Amino acid sequence: MEIADLFDLKGKTAIVTGGGRGLGRQMAHALAEAGANIVVCSRKLEQCEKTCEEIHELYNVKAIALACDIRNAEEIHQIVKETIQQFGTLDILINNSGASWIGDALTLPEDKWQKVMDVNVKGTFLFSQAAAAIMKQQGSGKIINITSVTGMYGAPAAFLDAIAYSTSKGAVISFTKDLAVKLAPFNIQVNALSPGLFPTKITAALEHAKPGILRKIPAARFGDDKDLKGAALFLSSRASDYMTGQVMVLDGGLTASL
Repeated sequence: MEIADLFDLKGKTAIVTGGGRGLGRQMAHALAEAGANIVVCSRKLEQCEKTCEEIHELYNVKAIALACDIRNAEEIHQIVKETIQQFGTLDILINNSGASWIGDALTLPEDKWQKVMDVNVKGTFLFSQAAAAIMKQQGSGKIINITSVTGMYGAPAAFLDAIAYSTSKGAVISFTKDLAVKLAPFNIQVNALSPGLFPTKITAALEHAKPGILRKIPAARFGDDKDLKGAALFLSSRASDYMTGQVMVLDGGLTASL
């Protein structure tokens, strides 16, 4: 098999949750550029529709936008059902939808903690469960969970005061490893992408601390879309068929320097 074939996604179908903006949008574009048909879903349908319009204009693939609250199992099963009806397969799931809350660890309201856990952990579990059932029948599949370097170490409050977010992302790392072991016999690979500082909603809240943050990153910059696209494609393609239960860190050397 030639290198180009290893990364070719023609004929594949991918669901990208939270694909209407930010990192999810970038990954949806990457997979579409490699030939995959795309299902973009989130609670904000209008943003998903915009991503699909962009994909239609740029790549010779199909893309549909669907509304979904990933905390709701019924809505998830409807997304999976419609994906199979439209495309016949479900080959790739990118669990990208996420929630965060900035606030002091000792005064964080219980409902904000629960919201972050429900979206980031419960939602990832529910969507993986629904997608894996189809992938098991097919005899192959890729599940990619988007976690964060904040789930790998503690952060001073001055750097990031988001204990629920960090805890949830640590849970996603553990979930990824355990699910990978469970699904490996069925030729389903489960891995995680762990971005460092990329322009997102949560990093926008750190703008005041940006100079200090950049001094901690050996590459001296935040990540951008070209940094994420290749990693997302690798984990979605046949090139990663023998890789499972792993966390791919994209952070400009931040965690290496700790």
